[in-house]
Amino acid sequence: MSVKGVAIYPFFSENKEEISIQENEEVVIFDENSVDGWVLGENSRGERGLFPKSYVKIIRTRSDSNVTDYSISPAGSIGKESPNLPSTPNTSINSVQIYDEDYYDDWDDWDDRSTVVDDADNINVSSSGANGHIYQAQSSNNPNVHYRSKAISRQDSIASSRKGSMVGRNLNRFSSFVRSGVEAFVLGDVPMMAKIAESYTIEMGPLGPQWKANPQPFICSVEDPTKQTKFKGIKTYISYRVTPSHTGRPVYRRYKHFDWLYNRLLHKFTVISVPHLPEKQATGRFEEDFIEKRKRRLILWMNHMTSHPVLSQYEGFEHFLMCADDKQWKLGKRRAEKDEMVGAHFMLTLQIPNEHQDLQDVEERVDNFKTFAKKMDDSVMQLTNVASELVRKHLGGFRKEFQRLGNAFQSISHAFTLDPPYKSDALNNAISHTGCTYENIGEMFAEQPKNDLFQMLDKLSLYQGLLANFPDIIHLQKGAFAKVKESQRMSDEGKMDQDEADGIRKRCRTVGFALQAEMSHFHQQREVDFKDMMQAYLREQIAFYQRVVQQLERTLRMYDGL
Repeated sequence: MSVKGVAIYPFFSENKEEISIQENEEVVIFDENSVDGWVLGENSRGERGLFPKSYVKIIRTRSDSNVTDYSISPAGSIGKESPNLPSTPNTSINSVQIYDEDYYDDWDDWDDRSTVVDDADNINVSSSGANGHIYQAQSSNNPNVHYRSKAISRQDSIASSRKGSMVGRNLNRFSSFVRSGVEAFVLGDVPMMAKIAESYTIEMGPLGPQWKANPQPFICSVEDPTKQTKFKGIKTYISYRVTPSHTGRPVYRRYKHFDWLYNRLLHKFTVISVPHLPEKQATGRFEEDFIEKRKRRLILWMNHMTSHPVLSQYEGFEHFLMCADDKQWKLGKRRAEKDEMVGAHFMLTLQIPNEHQDLQDVEERVDNFKTFAKKMDDSVMQLTNVASELVRKHLGGFRKEFQRLGNAFQSISHAFTLDPPYKSDALNNAISHTGCTYENIGEMFAEQPKNDLFQMLDKLSLYQGLLANFPDIIHLQKGAFAKVKESQRMSDEGKMDQDEADGIRKRCRTVGFALQAEMSHFHQQREVDFKDMMQAYLREQIAFYQRVVQQLERTLRMYDGL
């Protein structure tokens, strides 16, 4: 049921799924149940989309007086509303209503019921990574209790105990620059760890910075989706056999295992575009077509994962691929969830080249990629729409038209038999066979999308997800550029030590190298993927029309010698 509310803080949309609201503006909330702190509603201008629930006070009628209003301010002061801030603006409107079997499943075999506890700052606020999921900097020794990092608390506060030369914080708490922790990293508020066990190297390639290749590359298959049950048939799920090439030992994973891994990746790698998982489905999840579609898209997802020099080396990914023991799985899962090198701390693991890069040149390169990514996103969407419409025609219109043509030929053949003295059996049979041929061709058209268009749509879906991540990732770099310019201005005015401004510039270089390396990997993989996609599509199209030609040639030969 929809309810009315009034905005208590202004919110400015950053993505097309969101809408802006002004302070004291009346809004309509379609469903009070928030998704990661976001609700779907309508502002006073009739625009529909997502906005933070914590920015709005719900207006209760007298009959609802027993329900308490809760709120949280953007500065971090907590009322009685949910203590978590929204995650990414990339959350689609459709995701509010779409669920999967794994969200209703029991989680006792995962042992991940956790309690969230405030630290000494007495503030419990989660931040979201650029790819779209919650960022928490630290956890306690108890794997089921998570603490909020004081470094992030400093980042979020408007006032600071540091000297007056402090570069101003971004007050938009829902900016990806803030919630990913990159602002804290650039400003030097992320403390160095005593020991950093992992390291990822960026090197200079012929076209600029690039991720250093995985020294032990591998591929991974996803096969044999099988329906299984537990609790004497009460729970039903699909299991996939996952086999990495470098071990050759299969493990069996459910969709929720993939979903867990996906969320760990989003949590950790804020400057990397993590491909979206195949969509969830509320009904029909055991239907053959849906299972086959999900398997195809999981294969593409896995191919992208193994091809990425950083993601493929992540310890949590290795655990996902290799652990077959239930007890060891739980231990590894907890270890991954206690990983401290996530979000802003992940930036500390990066080893960047010594080569100098002019920040203005980097900014220009990022702007060019932003323009390219927007155009590619639009083009991918256009091709997706055209291919989807073509599938619809194959399954409906083309088959129907060829069947109508075949029936018309059959009708001619039948008419020719009505005057027996003048009928020609050979001609009638040839015409009748022509009708059957066109009916078969109609069925061939209906079957053909499984061979080509479905695979094209799968690949386009993967790239839609990858491209959707880049606006937030680019925003991280833009925020870092802004801090460099602001710090240099303050240094020129004598309001900041030059050493502090140089530190901000140095850390901005790290963010810039990481983004350029990710841009480079995207381009390299795009060339491989789209070449393979186009070749596969054209081969299948050629094979299809060759089969059609063969059918027509056999039919044509029936008229020879009549």
